[in-house]
Amino acid sequence: MAVDQIRNDYEAIRRRQYTLISDLIEVLPRINNLHEDSASQARDALFHADHPFMMVFVGAFSSGKSSLINALIGSDELLAVGPVPTTDRINILRWGDTPLRLESGGDVDTVFHPSNMLKKVSFVDTPGLESVFQRHEKVTRNFLHRSDVVLLVMLATQAMTSRNVESLQKLREYGKKVIIIINQKDLISPEEAETVKNYVQDQSLDRLGYKPQIWLVSSKQGLAAYKDGGRDEALWRESGMYQIEEYVDKQLSDLEVVRQKLQTPLQIAQNVTTGALRTVRSNQSVLDQYQSIQENLNQQLAAHKREQDKNVREITNEISDKFGQITMRGSEAIRDIFQISQAMTSVGRGFAELTGLARLLRRGQAPSYVRLAFERRKVFEPVDQLSQVSDRLGPRLEGRDLQDIDDLVKYGQKEINALPSTMREKVIGNIQAPLQYDRRALQEIRPELEVIETEARVVETDTITQTVRNALMYLALWELILLIVLFVTLISGILSDRPEALMIMLFILIGLAMGGLLILPLAGRILENQYTTRLLKLQTRYLENLAKAADRQVEYGMKLRRDVVAPLTRLIEAQTQIHTEQLNRLQLADQEMTKIEAELNRLGRRSFLPIGS
Repeated sequence: MAVDQIRNDYEAIRRRQYTLISDLIEVLPRINNLHEDSASQARDALFHADHPFMMVFVGAFSSGKSSLINALIGSDELLAVGPVPTTDRINILRWGDTPLRLESGGDVDTVFHPSNMLKKVSFVDTPGLESVFQRHEKVTRNFLHRSDVVLLVMLATQAMTSRNVESLQKLREYGKKVIIIINQKDLISPEEAETVKNYVQDQSLDRLGYKPQIWLVSSKQGLAAYKDGGRDEALWRESGMYQIEEYVDKQLSDLEVVRQKLQTPLQIAQNVTTGALRTVRSNQSVLDQYQSIQENLNQQLAAHKREQDKNVREITNEISDKFGQITMRGSEAIRDIFQISQAMTSVGRGFAELTGLARLLRRGQAPSYVRLAFERRKVFEPVDQLSQVSDRLGPRLEGRDLQDIDDLVKYGQKEINALPSTMREKVIGNIQAPLQYDRRALQEIRPELEVIETEARVVETDTITQTVRNALMYLALWELILLIVLFVTLISGILSDRPEALMIMLFILIGLAMGGLLILPLAGRILENQYTTRLLKLQTRYLENLAKAADRQVEYGMKLRRDVVAPLTRLIEAQTQIHTEQLNRLQLADQEMTKIEAELNRLGRRSFLPIGS
């Protein structure tokens, strides 16, 4: 099986794992009641997925750890090297397009470098052993736990000191593979090098009970192998640095080692996801309870809206009844004016209008006969009652609003107090009644309603008065003309000595006079219909203006209700959205892990599916 194929397949799966686990880390902290270790486990899995292969370098100050790493990546400027302690921080070296150092502000910095070696492995450069197991012990322990191999570096001239023995013993306790690197072999002869290697093996076997793998290297020779943009392979091999490089290549070429490397973060992610899904599903019962509170609130608000709409309908129906009374009484007053029994009186009023006598009476501010007729029928009584009826709507709506708001405050406070403390901490805002109530919607409409009431009381009366005055004037003029014609006819008939023609003419004139009087009720009916039509328009305007203002007032009251319980409803809506999102993302993650696991089983085969399959 081709090594390049295994590496390509490995990298493709590793990138998918990294994306998957990154998404998990974003979701996990927001899951209620999830064990706090879950997020740290996911971060641990992300670290595994983020680094293709990890080698941790440990050793005493000035043992050459930084020099070894510089030689491995072919740069003598990446990590500081010197006879005094130069590394007081932990550095992670990983591949990047351009050289870059990111300082975390803590104990760990990340250094990026475009070295091909770093595409296969990440190096961790640690301070001296004294610092590692004192100041940096906790941080280093995390890296030792995550590492694939630990390289214990010691100088050829100071090999296997008592401190190195103690360090080797501690490193073994972490359960990680430890390889001993003896640096600066160029300072001793080949015979001395063999002696040092045997001595380290014997000391390990005698004091620790096992023989570790030991490589003698020269970081100085390894770095010198890089020149003119290339590498002197003979010098590189002579330096012994090739052993580290070949070890990495061998590990990444070993299918089972690579599969295990990928299986570790996947297994952690699967365990975390399984536990998170279990927790999210158990949270569903609590969410159901919250949603029942939301449903209860919705039902209460709907009932409140229906009650307020009912109050508006009752007032508008009462106003419609008042307009009905105005119309009925006004129609009766008009019929009184134009009834046939009042014919002669109407003709007399018409003559008074023609002669100007009526104007003189009006100057004395005597009420018109139309107004007197309306007053007799009490037409203005329901008109005056319109404002009383419409003005009752505001206090009725306000009283209902305040009562409902008080009930909602009590209900909302009770439900919040019943929430778990962890949920109460997420409530934003307080459930309390508003400090003031805005009544302007119905107050501002009063002038418009008063205009319509004035039209119903004054304008309509004046309109009818003028119409009646004109009708009576025409009637009086008609009768006057007929009277003149009758007089002329009588004189002519007497002088002509034709009695039969005179009688016929008299009958015709009397008939025309009676016809004019009989038309009087018909004119009254026409006027009554016009009056009814105008009042219906006034009623429509009145109710439309009142309804618009009432709608604004009702909506204002409903908004107050919604605002009062908003801290509770926002919590419920947010938790519902979060729960749904968490469940969906965890289920997608679970499906993605199943696909990754299948691809992991096919690792290295030509049929391996690319990312996104």
